[in-house]
Amino acid sequence: MITEPNDLIRCFGNGDPLYERYHDSEWGLPVHGDAALLERIVLEGAQSGLSWLTILRKRDNYRAAFAGFDPAVVADFGDDDVERLLADAAIVRNRQKIISAITNARAVVALHEAGESLEELFWSFAPEVRPARVKTWSDVPGSTPESVALAKALKKVGFVFVGPTTMYAAMQACGLVDDHLDGCVAAR
Repeated sequence: MITEPNDLIRCFGNGDPLYERYHDSEWGLPVHGDAALLERIVLEGAQSGLSWLTILRKRDNYRAAFAGFDPAVVADFGDDDVERLLADAAIVRNRQKIISAITNARAVVALHEAGESLEELFWSFAPEVRPARVKTWSDVPGSTPESVALAKALKKVGFVFVGPTTMYAAMQACGLVDDHLDGCVAAR
């Protein structure tokens, strides 16, 4: 837990206004809609090996580079788009991460063509019981049976770069679980 001079207690994010806003008003709150969920999945994958603050600082650039994460538009990206994105210093220039974003958009489109949605699939893995709040990050799991199952289900419909740990982070970010620590100003 981090205490600010104004006595606000946050479980993370103090010291940077962008990070504080994300912590206080976004992380752990429900996210709905296929484009919004695709964005979170892509950004969690982009974060792999980097700090989340780095990705937060690039998020608007990602939104511009990936057409607001409109699945149908991103699904049509081709080799020229991959090269354009690899040259874009405003995002993480990693070929595997860029291709995974396009592949995952195509998986969302395939879900739509099958009469399904990413939102329905993603939210079907929300835990039925909310665990008790914990006091330290060491008590927060890196993955859960639900995140393992979500990762498998997403892979089955064509998603890539969606391992259990990355999917647990997405579940936290999208409000399927609320892991704000006990005593945190954002604990609901």
